[in-house]
Amino acid sequence: MKSLLFLVLISVCWAEPHPDNSSLEHERIIHIQAENGPRLLVVAEQAKIFSHRGGNVTLPCKFYHEHTSTAGSGTHKIRVKWTKLTSDYLKEVDVFVAMGHHRKSYGNYHGRVFLRESSENDASLIITNIILEDYGRYKCEVIEGLEDDTAVVALNLEGVVFPYSPRLGRYNLNFHEAQRACLDQDSVIASFDQLYDAWRSGLDWCNAGWLSDGSVQYPITKPREPCGGKNTVPGVRNYGFWDKDKSRYDVFCFTSNFNGRFYYLIHPTKLTYDEAVQACLRDGAQIAKVGQIFAAWKLLGYDRCDAGWLADGSVRYPISRPRKRCSPNEAAVRFVGFPDKKHKLYGVYCFRAYN
Repeated sequence: MKSLLFLVLISVCWAEPHPDNSSLEHERIIHIQAENGPRLLVVAEQAKIFSHRGGNVTLPCKFYHEHTSTAGSGTHKIRVKWTKLTSDYLKEVDVFVAMGHHRKSYGNYHGRVFLRESSENDASLIITNIILEDYGRYKCEVIEGLEDDTAVVALNLEGVVFPYSPRLGRYNLNFHEAQRACLDQDSVIASFDQLYDAWRSGLDWCNAGWLSDGSVQYPITKPREPCGGKNTVPGVRNYGFWDKDKSRYDVFCFTSNFNGRFYYLIHPTKLTYDEAVQACLRDGAQIAKVGQIFAAWKLLGYDRCDAGWLADGSVRYPISRPRKRCSPNEAAVRFVGFPDKKHKLYGVYCFRAYN
């Protein structure tokens, strides 16, 4: 009898080996399915959800038993676990775990995530006060006794991708410096999907830049000789993966809307950089960041033909309505350069955060 029971257990157990079992043995997923009783199913009503920075969102997830309408068998406590998939899909970041009355959130999600629980089979996750880093793919896993199943939901954020290089010039950032450069400008390093969507919306940029997965790519809508050749097809050109410490490129950053007011400061005179910083402070604001001028231009339609200082020492101006002497050929955030901070005089763009 014992031998028969052992054979039955072997027949209903199987393992999904990880591609790299030697280094990720602890992440192997074991599925065990009983031959008797309904099979647990986890489904997401929508595979992709859209939101924006500062908003609230619900990632849908419900669980059922095949051939029955009940949510659970009642014999085992149900464990719900939400994780975020990384760009290489080999690791997962813990987000939220619930079992019975026990609840736990992790890292940046602490205090911002909850289960909706609109019904006994609802495992949907509510994320409040969304930040840029929340963008990505999330896995909902439900475990009941020996059964488990998963569903994946993508959270997309409305925003804008922009190329960035520092005062030092083109191709001066390793991957880690690129990440910090984006954070300093109120943004995060863009993903491939975000860059691809920006290319489909018309982004054309010949300089290669880092993306969040460690690859180096650039978007071309108008093929030409310096950018892969004029006879090639438009697309996102891929340089591949490079050494994150030694290789140096530009970076593509992503930002979303902001909780504040972006504006050009009306001032009686033009200003040096230090004077511009102080002028914004006296107005109850801070000198604006590059990500903020791009967000105001792309998401709010901000249009101003006056060149102004930004926090990184660059001078730019946003044009949403192309016209003579103000970017006549295209809507864009025009880049003047990195002028001498002590001697060159310009206006200034400020940002005042809302409380």
